[in-house]
Amino acid sequence: MMELRIQLIPTGEIILSPGKNGENYCHGCKPPLVLLVPLHVVASDGVDRVGVQDFVLLENFTSEAAFIENLRKRFKENLIYTYIGSVLVSVNPYKDLEIYNKNHMQRYRGVNFYEVSPHIYAVGDNSYRSMRTERKDQCILISGESGAGKTEASKKILQYYAVTCPASEQVQTVKDRLLQSNPVLEAFGNAKTLRNDNSSRFGKYMDIQFDFKGAPVGGHIINYLLEKSRVVHQNHGERNFHIFYQLIEGGEEDLLRGLGLERNPQQYQYLVKGNCPKVSSINDRTDWKTVRKALTVIGFDEDEVEELLNIIASVLHLGNVQYGGEDGVACITSDTQIKYLARLLGVNGTVLTEALTHKKIIAKGEELMSPLNLEQASSARDALSKAVYGRTFTWLVNKINASLTYTDDSCKHYSVIGLLDIYGFEVFQHNSFEQFCINYCNEKLQQLFIELTLKSEQEEYEAEGITWEPVQYFNNKIICDLVEEKFKGIISILDEECLRPGDASDLTFLEKLEDTVGGHPHFVTHKLADTKTRKVMSREEFRLLHYAGEVNYNVNGFLDKNNDLLFRNLKEVMCMSENKILNQCFNREELSDKKRPETAATQFKASLAKLMEILMSKEPSYVRCMKPNDSKQAGRFDEVLIRHQVKYLGLMENLRVRRAGFAYRRRYELFLQRYKSLCPDTWANWQGKAFDGVATLVKHLGYKPEEYKLGRSATHTHTHLHSPPGGKKYWVWRGPATLFATEEGLETRKHGLATKLQAGWRGYRQKSKYQKLRSSAVAVQAWWRGILARRRARRRRQAADTIRRFVKGFIHRHRERCPENEYFLDYVRYSFLMNLRRNLPKNVLDKSWPTPPAALSEASELLRKLCMQNMVWSYCKKINSEWKHQMEQKMVASELFKDKKDNYPQSVSKLFVNTRLNGEDINPKVVQALGSEKMKYAVPVTKYDRKGYKARPRQLLLTANSAVIVEEAKLKQRIEYATLRGVSVSSLSDGLFVLHVPGGDNKQKGDVVLQSDHVIETLTKIAICSDKINNININQGSITFTSGQGKEGTIDFTPGSELLVAKAKNGHLSVTAPRLNSR
Repeated sequence: MMELRIQLIPTGEIILSPGKNGENYCHGCKPPLVLLVPLHVVASDGVDRVGVQDFVLLENFTSEAAFIENLRKRFKENLIYTYIGSVLVSVNPYKDLEIYNKNHMQRYRGVNFYEVSPHIYAVGDNSYRSMRTERKDQCILISGESGAGKTEASKKILQYYAVTCPASEQVQTVKDRLLQSNPVLEAFGNAKTLRNDNSSRFGKYMDIQFDFKGAPVGGHIINYLLEKSRVVHQNHGERNFHIFYQLIEGGEEDLLRGLGLERNPQQYQYLVKGNCPKVSSINDRTDWKTVRKALTVIGFDEDEVEELLNIIASVLHLGNVQYGGEDGVACITSDTQIKYLARLLGVNGTVLTEALTHKKIIAKGEELMSPLNLEQASSARDALSKAVYGRTFTWLVNKINASLTYTDDSCKHYSVIGLLDIYGFEVFQHNSFEQFCINYCNEKLQQLFIELTLKSEQEEYEAEGITWEPVQYFNNKIICDLVEEKFKGIISILDEECLRPGDASDLTFLEKLEDTVGGHPHFVTHKLADTKTRKVMSREEFRLLHYAGEVNYNVNGFLDKNNDLLFRNLKEVMCMSENKILNQCFNREELSDKKRPETAATQFKASLAKLMEILMSKEPSYVRCMKPNDSKQAGRFDEVLIRHQVKYLGLMENLRVRRAGFAYRRRYELFLQRYKSLCPDTWANWQGKAFDGVATLVKHLGYKPEEYKLGRSATHTHTHLHSPPGGKKYWVWRGPATLFATEEGLETRKHGLATKLQAGWRGYRQKSKYQKLRSSAVAVQAWWRGILARRRARRRRQAADTIRRFVKGFIHRHRERCPENEYFLDYVRYSFLMNLRRNLPKNVLDKSWPTPPAALSEASELLRKLCMQNMVWSYCKKINSEWKHQMEQKMVASELFKDKKDNYPQSVSKLFVNTRLNGEDINPKVVQALGSEKMKYAVPVTKYDRKGYKARPRQLLLTANSAVIVEEAKLKQRIEYATLRGVSVSSLSDGLFVLHVPGGDNKQKGDVVLQSDHVIETLTKIAICSDKINNININQGSITFTSGQGKEGTIDFTPGSELLVAKAKNGHLSVTAPRLNSR
């Protein structure tokens, strides 16, 4: 029986263990249901640990608790993605998961939406394939609260397209620029808020353009409502935009010095208000390097980068401009910041100072300069900072768009996938104009979601003529109308209050709201509220009951932020800037335009309307992002917060609509293709119409009429991921039980089909394998036999030729070299050389040498000499300096005494020493008497007197110039080498020798008779030191010496059994020495 083992992977896909009959059971279901992989994940113990991958499969689909419990189970197992039909629900894990590498990207590439487990890559791939196959533009709408992971989701989709789409050199450049635009826009448009360390403070819609091959060839970005007020003010615990901190932390010292900045954000007023310079999850230094690299990839040159950084630095310097003054007239207290601003912005410092402290008024054609008070001057400074940063951000987006522009004129038609990454619904302790606009945007997106999913889903059933149960859901159109309705909406009232003459203020705006929309069920103020609500609302707030919950908005600053005005003289200064970026941001035509610019709210309302048109023109896919907790902790699941998000995202309504109708749909062709094996009439190929085939299959399966319906057509305004594109008819199931039953039959059938296919294939494969092996074996055997036979014949021929030539050569071996004997002669020579190679002498003393043939006698002799030279050279090369000196002495000794003196052979094996006396053996006085003369050799000797031949112990010292005879502390006799006439020694084994000195030398008392136990060594040393090698005389029989006053003495040497020295009766010195060697 085949057994499959469980394999759990991070995305939740598995391989199920089959039962006895091959079925896969869900043991957590009652009654047990057969599962369709990958609908459930089942562990080895059979317990459903991670719920369902599609909420449509929940049995208790009406229970919000069951919905949240399924989310919690999957979240605890790091399974952050779950489907509601075609909608992807994503829960931010607040940690890195190993599910975004290239291997995962390839697993989702080109795979059917439900064939693999839920993933952001599946949504991206499905949109991409729909774009390619249906030739219709797509968009992916990513929504959720701030901190839910919308920006990360959009980046993952971009990375997926960059890796999986076809590429060329030009396309790769576009891919790189698309990817690198993210860190740049995040640096300039994202900031840390209380709920998100990398919160998008602007809305972004990106179009990715694809050519007919499916390769990304361009892109376009539209930005919405940058939160410019963050430049000058941040709530406690929040930060300004990332770029300011990245520049200060990561900028090089020379760069910061040139910009006049210090590496301390606490020095700048625009960066200290949130009291949060450092964030543990953000590495500003690393992010700075990423941004600089990204700017280069996108196509910024060095001059543009320099001017862009000058603007960023100038905003920080503007924040540090301090005002003082008397009588209500503001003046700038320090010129340092003005000098930096003048240089960085490329403007005149004096003109800038005047513009920051005065307002230009045009009355009756005359221009007047009105001084500003401290509050007005500070507001003008902040307005300039916001305008400079906001317009620079718009320029940056346009610059990126220019680098992403599709420039190929040969193909002007391209397909588009849009990515909407826009700020999420925000509720802070203090909510102002920005939160009002952001939440209005989210209301519009929710309205779009309702139109394209919940409402169109139910309209689709009506169009198909399918009976179903209507689902009630909250339609937030009433809230959108409250905000945007002409003349009666909040935006219209705000614009009217901004434009009307008189003393308009934020409070008068609030009063106007109470008068106009005070009766609206979703609008409350302190004045209109009940007693309980008044306790939690101030008199400067109004409350809107959004689809996502109640939000209190403080009206302070609404009019100023909506007007978003900049004094004329400040615009004039910026128009005169030498900074090329600012020149493009501040157009001189603004100064001559008399028309009042549109308010910020009206501009935002118009841009949202255009965005809705764009989204409505494309086929949408949805990613609903959720955050598990407010503290950004990994692994923590806040059920209250999740329940709130499930409610305002309308997930339960979406699920109920999917389940109240027919949650599972499939085109006739696809249904028949998948399940045709369950009916003998439709297996293996159905030849008729798909509709008839489905009817035959359903009849065979025995479906009840209420469990399925056949639609008339699929002509929709919007095609769901489950729905068939192109107006094809389709088949629908009502609930999961029918699907499970069908899949159970399919799984059972698959095992039977698989077994049959496996048996047939194995038989065919084994038979083919055997036949192939047999024919291969026969071919190899025949080939190998031929090879062996040819080798044997060739060896025999070669052997016969060799023997024949050898015999001929031997017969003619004594003739001159000729063709008949050349092989034999070569063989003889070769044999000799090989024998010589094996029997070469091992050392210089080895005189053996093989006998050469006659023809090689001369060559053999030359080789022998070369061999000996080589051995000698090798031997000499190994000799060190000390051994060389030893050998030189031995050579001298050999030259003097070899075959001449009996005890020479005994001295050969003994090494000569440098001295026979240690330092303590020589009296210090003697050393002092010698002075600077260096002693080369010292040996104890016995001196025989000239009269009576009495033996006296002495020391013989050899220096560089003389031989000295020492008696204890006295120098008894010094014999200069120059006066030494010779040295006499006998041929016997005795140790006597005579040093002959000149007879006329008054300093000398006659020749010196000495005896040494090391006579060979001593005489060799004397011969070398005195350089009188030729003056060493070896006598046989007797030696005659001079004893002083012209008298002569004689030493007689006779061989004997032992050494004996004595005075003979004849007055001679008699020496008897044993003979050690016979000569």
